Amino acid sequence: MTQATAPPRTTPAEMTHRQVLEALSGLLLGMFVAILSGTIVSNALPRIITDLGGGQSAYTWVVTATLLATTATTPLWGKLADLTSKKTLVQLSLGIYIVGSVLAGLSQSTAQLIACRVVQGVGVGGLTALAQVIMATMIAPRERGRYSGYLGAVMAAGTIGGPLIGGVIVDTSWLGWRWCFYVGVPFALAALVVLQKTLRLPVIRRPAKIDWWGATLITAAVSLLLVWVSLAGNRYDWISWQTAAMVVGALLLGALAIRVETRAAEPVIPPKLFRDRTITLATVASVAVGVGMFGASVFLGQYFQISRGQSPTMSGLMTLPMILGLLVSSTLTGRVITKTGRWKRYLVTGSALLTIGFALMGTLRYDTNFWVLSVYMALIGTGLGMTMQNLVLAVQNSVGAHELGVASSVVAFFRSLGGAVGVSALGAVLGHQVKGYLADGLTRLGVPATGAASGNTLPDVHTLPGPLRIVVESAYGHGAGDIFLAATPFALIALIAVSFIKEVPLRRHNDPLTDEVERESTVAAGAGAVVVPTGERS
Repeated sequence: MTQATAPPRTTPAEMTHRQVLEALSGLLLGMFVAILSGTIVSNALPRIITDLGGGQSAYTWVVTATLLATTATTPLWGKLADLTSKKTLVQLSLGIYIVGSVLAGLSQSTAQLIACRVVQGVGVGGLTALAQVIMATMIAPRERGRYSGYLGAVMAAGTIGGPLIGGVIVDTSWLGWRWCFYVGVPFALAALVVLQKTLRLPVIRRPAKIDWWGATLITAAVSLLLVWVSLAGNRYDWISWQTAAMVVGALLLGALAIRVETRAAEPVIPPKLFRDRTITLATVASVAVGVGMFGASVFLGQYFQISRGQSPTMSGLMTLPMILGLLVSSTLTGRVITKTGRWKRYLVTGSALLTIGFALMGTLRYDTNFWVLSVYMALIGTGLGMTMQNLVLAVQNSVGAHELGVASSVVAFFRSLGGAVGVSALGAVLGHQVKGYLADGLTRLGVPATGAASGNTLPDVHTLPGPLRIVVESAYGHGAGDIFLAATPFALIALIAVSFIKEVPLRRHNDPLTDEVERESTVAAGAGAVVVPTGERS
């Protein structure tokens, strides 16, 4: 009799739906914390920056600092996940997040707040990367679409809850904006307890060899790029010696990082991964989606409060169309993908909706009808729900179990990179455009551009006289439309990239060899052969 040998198990035995949900409960709670840390400040930032005496640059950097830290550390967390205990790592990332949150709440200046947000970002980088990795470890690709939908729903809940919670906290006098950072701590502590009780994963006893030199170069290149993007057009001209020095420096550091990673025994971002067309195209799309996910949407809270004069709480409620679109599309597409194993059509459709939504939002003004605006936001949310998790799913389906951590973190890294660059670049564009629109409007009124009307600090429109208030609202509304218009080409790039991805139906097992063995087993069984898995007696 012919014997076909199955590969050794590299993942736990198949789990029931209930066991998976129990194991994911703490992980999803931790993911909620990660999303909450970014969204809770969106509607509170105008008040926070005003109280701390900051301007548009500080507003941008409070967001960018977290994204930068998340981006720089995500590959490290992913690499460590392939080398050591994933459970220990996710608990460590929660601990770092708690420390950063407490320190952020105690900040006395924008500089201190930005520094503490960096610490938060390190923890969030771990939660973002490890949630995908652990889910991939426990669940086969074919079933992963269903649970990715749950992850998308949690992300939507965090995105919905964040602005609302932040708005209510800021509007409640006896709490104050500092509680925007404290409120995530109980959730993080609860996640630690639940993870300890429910998460059971095999511990890989493999010596951790991290390419710290490569990681340092990657971080330096990304940081220099973001510093340039956030300061250009404000502290110095886009075309200047400072721009030349920073861009050339970032390119040289990036080239050196690639050289080091190519020669490293344990690279943080293995260059060989990009030989796979799916991973390369998904990476390009992830950068573009990151710009849309973070870069444009992060300024919606500012738009509603300054251009429409809404309270932080109402600003959160007014973003619901976008969040509900994300919630519904991520949940439904996840279930359909699990049933069919097909995913490319949703990536293409989602990217197309994202492109259309951004283009329509480019028409945004301070007096745009809210119902029209709701349709535009719903299109963006639906597009994001179809693309974010499914890009990770497509990449995970292309690699073996031993590369799940680093492959998943590569997608998260470039999505965060796109978001960080997007926030910095679009924030700079917004600041530049607002100053121009303010100058034009004030000239027509015959009013000098000073104080709150200069664009150097975020204004409280409720304290401005009628004609001046309209000028300020119009300037920030028009500027918000401009940044969505600037984000549209990135969504189009994502659409083009996913269109060229070759669809491979989702595997029913984490290891691609296992599916092949099953197919061979079916054929062999028809011929009377006996299949004997390695390590098990016949």
